[in-house]
Amino acid sequence: MRKPEIVALVSERAGITKKAAAQALSAFVDTIHTSLQDQGKKIRIADLGTFRVIEMGARRGVNPRTGKQMTIKAMNLPRFTPSKALKGVVLGKR
Repeated sequence: MRKPEIVALVSERAGITKKAAAQALSAFVDTIHTSLQDQGKKIRIADLGTFRVIEMGARRGVNPRTGKQMTIKAMNLPRFTPSKALKGVVLGKR
């Protein structure tokens, strides 16, 4: 499902215009981005899951084009862990 489809569903289910639904979705996504930029902040949404930032240390890797070994720099990456409720919905238990 893509953003326009999500906007249409939110608009229909919430009884609001598509423009308002698009603004709400954009504000939601922007809030997640901003909160994760402030490293260490975790976002927990009941019945959905938790967004957080993890630190990956430097590691060795191989360039697939050349086969040459290289060092991959340390970096921070976003992670999402689904809630028990979301897992239940996907597994058909709810």
